[in-house]
Amino acid sequence: MPDRRSAILALLVLLAGCTTVGPPISWQSAVGRDHPLVGRIWDVRRARPVDEATMLRDLAEARFVLLGETHDNPDHHALQARVVRALVDAGRRPIVAFEMLTPSQRAALERHRAAHPSDSVGLGPAVGWEQSGWPEWAWYEPIARVALEAGLPILPANLDADRVRALRREGVSALDPAFVHRHAFDAALADDVRTAMSDEIREAHCGHAPAAMLPGMIAVQRARDAAMADALTAGDDGGVLIAGSGHVRTDRGVPAYLQRLAPRARTASLAFVEVDPKRVEATRYAERLGGTLPFDYVWFTPAVDAEDPCEKFRKTLERLRR
Repeated sequence: MPDRRSAILALLVLLAGCTTVGPPISWQSAVGRDHPLVGRIWDVRRARPVDEATMLRDLAEARFVLLGETHDNPDHHALQARVVRALVDAGRRPIVAFEMLTPSQRAALERHRAAHPSDSVGLGPAVGWEQSGWPEWAWYEPIARVALEAGLPILPANLDADRVRALRREGVSALDPAFVHRHAFDAALADDVRTAMSDEIREAHCGHAPAAMLPGMIAVQRARDAAMADALTAGDDGGVLIAGSGHVRTDRGVPAYLQRLAPRARTASLAFVEVDPKRVEATRYAERLGGTLPFDYVWFTPAVDAEDPCEKFRKTLERLRR
């Protein structure tokens, strides 16, 4: 199940000490800083804690590195920038693909980069970031700064708004036939996957997603994941994805589409997860994700706030139901 707050924001547009390899982390989010999991990294496959240096060495060996965030948590973006810098320091030159950017912004992105190749601060305004509905550009700018300093390509990974609206109305028939065939959208979606995605969407939207909208919302989720996979395969040295944590889950997110596009390439998924005061063991976070942690690694951080997102965004969600 994707983080509720990330899902809502997207709609609006035990444990050993952790060895660090960069400067000490200065947390920006305020809630749960004293939680025993904050700053810890959990290796899901081996079911054990791991230090930062070990994880980064492993990520550097993967062709595709997927970094899953909670959109309005600035600590997640700071850690994403930290990982991208570590990959560059390890000699990698991947593309950096952003869920927050769409094909319609690509021309502006390229014009800005051609005129101001090192200006990460001005990149957001150049692509109209403030009108996009995503959290402030200042949080994402450090990721772009690392990419620009290293000469890494920055690519849009999402779908344009008009394509999303068409998908909600028409389903996968709104997609280009070549895209449909490439990602096997012309085959029926397995019942268990459809059920799991429906439950995930309902939970992420606090029960306010009407049943009639679910097929369209599932089509949008699948198409976005597939588009992100396409973007990542455009680079000569693999790619890094900056996206919400729901997109980087290994069972049915972007990794599933990468497996079809590049079956011999390794994908590594890292999710940044806000701590929960009721859960002080890493394994307990699987309880809110369908019983498993669908990532390769989880890096625990403080939370932005303690408010229930279902209450925080109640009016917006009620409009969705209407």
